[in-house]
Amino acid sequence: MEFFETVEKRRSIREYQDKKVPKAEIEKILEAAFYSPSSRNKRPWHFIVVEDRDLIIKLSQTRSALKFLETAPLAIVVCGDETISSAWVFDASIAAEHIQLAATALGLGACWGHVLERQHNKEKSAEEYIRELLGIPKHIRILCVIGIGYPAERKPEHDEKEIMWERVHLNKFGNAFR
Repeated sequence: MEFFETVEKRRSIREYQDKKVPKAEIEKILEAAFYSPSSRNKRPWHFIVVEDRDLIIKLSQTRSALKFLETAPLAIVVCGDETISSAWVFDASIAAEHIQLAATALGLGACWGHVLERQHNKEKSAEEYIRELLGIPKHIRILCVIGIGYPAERKPEHDEKEIMWERVHLNKFGNAFR
């Protein structure tokens, strides 16, 4: 798939078919994540691939915004090692976007479920909940969970009407680019 076509097709897919994602496609998605840039090339990422149905259901209970994971056959937990880089959150965010674009290019759907600085309940953060669930060490921070699978919903592609040219400035804020 050509790059701009992939970008136009990438939508947050929250409903998935009951169909397993082949390991070869998961590996391609992870390759794309590892090819993403990182601050000073520190590459602080960790990715937890979750295919176990019961674990995915428990991940969907992290917070209401992750309920979409209930139908996902695959989840990738995107983490960063804060002892490797203070920019881990930015590096992990770029890798997460690469994951979503790679999934789209492979004909899959994907959706980011935010975890960092969100709550599971009044007593526990979403990050603590997932850390306990998946046995993640304390110095590994959790950014998000990306649900991936074959789409069970169709969404229109992005188009030019969504581009907010008024938010693009030339040389100084307030100077119209276009």
